[in-house]
Amino acid sequence: MGETAKVNIGRSVRLEADFGSALARVTDALKAEGFGVLTEIDVRETLKKKLDVDFRPYKILGACNPPLAYRALSAAPEAGLLLPCNVTVAFVEDNVTDVSLVDPLSMLGVLDNAGLRSVAEDAAARLDRVAVALQS
Repeated sequence: MGETAKVNIGRSVRLEADFGSALARVTDALKAEGFGVLTEIDVRETLKKKLDVDFRPYKILGACNPPLAYRALSAAPEAGLLLPCNVTVAFVEDNVTDVSLVDPLSMLGVLDNAGLRSVAEDAAARLDRVAVALQS
């Protein structure tokens, strides 16, 4: 249904869906992989309120998988600076929405801790499955 592209800090999927439907699909796909959405930043609303500018519908979701977060924080408490996993949902045009998912493995370069590798690999595999699910 959508095309996918690898970006340097994550993966992007283009959906043939309106913004609201895409947002719901992303939330459901994350949930299927054990992620809950802890935070939802409405960038459009924030920019209108703070700068009085119009911006396309764009949300940043802070997705968390509690067992993975626990493992990461147990291995390296400073890993909290990298949590939760960010996912963006952005309007492109009518019936076209882009979804981008952070690549937890790319974040390993920030922290030099071997104990985080398996956690990042697990999170990356789960987010890859989310991207694949969104394409079908």
